Amino acid sequence: MDTHTTHGGGTGGGRTGNGCHLPAGSAASGPYDLDIGPERAGWDHSSLRVLRLEPGGTHEFAAGAGEWIVLPLAGGCAVEVEDAGGGTHAFALHGRTGVFDGLTDFAYAPRDARVRITSAAGGRFALAGARCERRLPARYGPASGVPVELRGSGACSRQVNNFAAAGVFEADRLIAVEVLTPGGNWSSHPPHKHDEHRPGEESELEEIYYYEIAPAAGDPAVPGLGYQRVTPSGRGRGTDVLAEVRDGDAVLVPDGWHGPSVAAPGHDMYYLNVMAGPGEERAWLVRDHPDHAWIRRDWEGRPVDPRLPLYTAPAAPAAPAAREEEDGR
Repeated sequence: MDTHTTHGGGTGGGRTGNGCHLPAGSAASGPYDLDIGPERAGWDHSSLRVLRLEPGGTHEFAAGAGEWIVLPLAGGCAVEVEDAGGGTHAFALHGRTGVFDGLTDFAYAPRDARVRITSAAGGRFALAGARCERRLPARYGPASGVPVELRGSGACSRQVNNFAAAGVFEADRLIAVEVLTPGGNWSSHPPHKHDEHRPGEESELEEIYYYEIAPAAGDPAVPGLGYQRVTPSGRGRGTDVLAEVRDGDAVLVPDGWHGPSVAAPGHDMYYLNVMAGPGEERAWLVRDHPDHAWIRRDWEGRPVDPRLPLYTAPAAPAAPAAREEEDGR
């Protein structure tokens, strides 16, 4: 059934796809501005929380049966991870001013760990998670090591920060990337899906989109907006979403052809993608919608939007930004 909603003081919304569009604040819980787990989403693996800390604030959580990445959205923090073996690992995350201002470092916490986040100046932090089986070491991911990819061309140009992509950063199940789309451009295009296991062709992955939209360049008081489409693929829940998305919104993609993600002119769009699934191979393999796959051929020989990249990876620091301690030392 299609429903229509009022969002952010204006007319927006559209098809909500069985509650898959979560306006800012609608999935808040306790200390989290956004709290999406398997129970809330009605699936098995992917999780995302957005934590806001005041200056000097501290938050602790148990990793449980999931692996987690602490990713600063705005601000920096200290992360302490107490692993199941009793070891303590401490990471100083320099962070960033905001998602449109630069890449960030991050920290990985394994399953069965205890995690403590402290921020002297305060900030917002994404906790991207996935239920998993293997317990990997706690680790630091430097901003200098994040591959920045420019994908598409022309009005389909976007920047992908592959900080926890498969083949880039080791995890058991979790895959996570950031996408930046200049105002007026389309990303997640052509529409594609990953809702069934097809060896060598398609992975089965649950996906979360979390959005931050830049305000108008000439007037920061004017909020930004964008649009997200998900169409049924004939599998799963038959997810059908046409949503106006704004700062702090999220969209769940349990199945279906997802895309495009459209940035309104004058408003750059950021989204964090968090994915995980049941497959033995940790891989992002997608199948393009047959009606739109031709667009990839049309990109050939066309220039990337000259506004990209919005930023590149910083130089590697002269000294390590992480320290590790073992209890009793």
